[in-house]
Amino acid sequence: VRRDVLRASKIMQQRALSNEKIEFIWDSAVVEAVGNERGLLGGIKVKNLKTGIITDLEVNGLFFAIGHEPASKFLEGQLALDEDGYIKTVPGETTTSVPGVFAAGDVQDKRWRQAITAAGSGCMAALQAEHFVSGHE
Repeated sequence: VRRDVLRASKIMQQRALSNEKIEFIWDSAVVEAVGNERGLLGGIKVKNLKTGIITDLEVNGLFFAIGHEPASKFLEGQLALDEDGYIKTVPGETTTSVPGVFAAGDVQDKRWRQAITAAGSGCMAALQAEHFVSGHE
């Protein structure tokens, strides 16, 4: 966990914290995945973000969560972003603050941030873009 707290809903925090199979390593981030002699994942290097100390942890599985920090920094000053860096869109649409620019998926979906949502809103953005272009021919 990159911080010393969880940001999930209270019920999800309780479930995770009470699960004996989950070990929390606070204030840390994975900096490297390490293969084993069979070419499979054998461990990870974890950096404590407060001390800078890197430790080795033997694991055989790794899950990366996506979408927690939207990849929108390059858009600052070009599109309207909210305080967390998500692209602001018209509610229920993919329309942004710039005519002809549409946003979809994890960069604009603060609530769900899931792949299926990204696929669905990507379709929405494509249809809105097509409509926009046809209206400007």
